[in-house]
Amino acid sequence: MKRTLLLLAMILATATVNGETLSSAEQRMSDWIDAHADDAIALLKETVDIPSGSLTLDGVREVGTVLRRELDALGLETEWIEMPPVIQRAGHLVGRKDGMGKKFLMIGHLDTVFEADDGLKPFARDGDIAYGHGICDMKSGNVIMVYALLALKEIGALDDIPVAVFYTGDEEKSGRPLSISRKELIEAGQWADIALGFEEGQSFDGTDWATIARRSSSSWTLTVTGKQAHSSGIFNEETGAGAIFETARILNAFYETVRGEEYLTFNAGTIQGGTEVDYDPGQNRGSTFGKTNVVPRKAVVHGGIRTISQEQLERARAAMRRVVADSHPHTSASIEFSDGYPPMAPTDGNLALQRELSAINVALGREPMPSLDPLRRGAADISFVAPHTDALAGLGCSCEGGHTPDEFVRLLSLPLAIKRAAILIYRLSKQTATD
Repeated sequence: MKRTLLLLAMILATATVNGETLSSAEQRMSDWIDAHADDAIALLKETVDIPSGSLTLDGVREVGTVLRRELDALGLETEWIEMPPVIQRAGHLVGRKDGMGKKFLMIGHLDTVFEADDGLKPFARDGDIAYGHGICDMKSGNVIMVYALLALKEIGALDDIPVAVFYTGDEEKSGRPLSISRKELIEAGQWADIALGFEEGQSFDGTDWATIARRSSSSWTLTVTGKQAHSSGIFNEETGAGAIFETARILNAFYETVRGEEYLTFNAGTIQGGTEVDYDPGQNRGSTFGKTNVVPRKAVVHGGIRTISQEQLERARAAMRRVVADSHPHTSASIEFSDGYPPMAPTDGNLALQRELSAINVALGREPMPSLDPLRRGAADISFVAPHTDALAGLGCSCEGGHTPDEFVRLLSLPLAIKRAAILIYRLSKQTATD
């Protein structure tokens, strides 16, 4: 599907809902959320001040303990899912409750990009702006999940809604294999009718944007060998071009023949080449040795690839394999692909959720919410459940600087995001299975 046509379809799908208003129950939730905005900020500060990088396992567990306290107070049945030692991650926090009607899965994550020894910043506030470790990605989203449920509880609506709250402990650096570290999350997606992800929202050019699609994120490793020889003989019939020139040919062929399909991007993140190469993909580090007068024997390239659908991913992989198979004389090459985060495709069900969210945004006094271009977002845990249920992501705060030491949240967007989430769950829970 051409990108321009997809974007047009997304924008046209935005509901025009002039005159949309809140019901009395929704207005009560909105008023309660405004009255408890400072409490939400206090919880945000408490979690931000706990360093919880993916590999800071005690910190991840401590943030989980804080949020478990909140879920327990809501009356959810909570569980800490331990990971096997081989995974080397802290685990996940899950809270569940039964009910009737549509089943909701709410997704957040306890970990952050930076570790405890990275000179992290504590919570700090400057007017409407709050800074701190993980405040944007995604401790503010975690708070939104709690307070949306609290608002539903305040009006007596939560009792009837089946919900699972799932906080993963390793979203930023997921434990492998994913078949183990994401097993329970995928099972929760198979249970749910609707999945909601609470990573940061997108607001720019005066417009709030809904996320109905996120591209996949997986990796590839290209290994090329050549004939080691004196460099005076390079390119002749006995020696060939060597590993590095052959690697350059392959990468250029990727650029010329694989690149170009809408929503497909791929990146060569690191390259090692010489007579001796040692590369560890788990650490993204390596070492090489080579001399200018020696034709290099080996090269290794580690890269990533992103697609809008599984079908697009398979097409790209097949095209890359064809390039790699066409080796020049005295060289050989192989490419291996490692599955990572799957795509969250822009389905009709996701578009329907976006229309509901857009109507709510209008009822709250803002503009309609068109669907965000998938090129503007990375991968996320919601992608693991998107094949099994309708899904909507980006329900978090308006913030900037994610994955940097200078991330910040616009605090006025916190109660707004809580309102949108609470009202969305409330309205969807009132719909019948055929709506």
